[in-house]
Amino acid sequence: MAQHNQTGIKGEELARKFLQKKNYKILERNWRHEKEEVDIIALDGKELVIVEVKTRSTDYFGDPEEAVDVAKETRLIAAAEAYLEENDFDFEVRYDIISIILKNKHPEIRHIQDAFYPQ
Repeated sequence: MAQHNQTGIKGEELARKFLQKKNYKILERNWRHEKEEVDIIALDGKELVIVEVKTRSTDYFGDPEEAVDVAKETRLIAAAEAYLEENDFDFEVRYDIISIILKNKHPEIRHIQDAFYPQ
């Protein structure tokens, strides 16, 4: 497996554990809708949270969350709408980013709530 794939898998696992420690209920991991994949779908109280996890081994090229552009936001919003419809849920939806930099043995985890809003 390529190094960047292993980095992504490690980041998603760190993000899952991070959210569970904050009492989020993880509903889905790597949920797919058409060509889009949602890294984590969770409940935070009565709010459905769509989580995009971005992991890098260094911040040399910038912060990981900078990789979430408008096109990615649009695809995640469409996937969230499909998830709500497919599961017949009527929740408020929030879009978060978990940004992880794997520095040595102490990863830097940043949780950005309400990272973007549907247009």
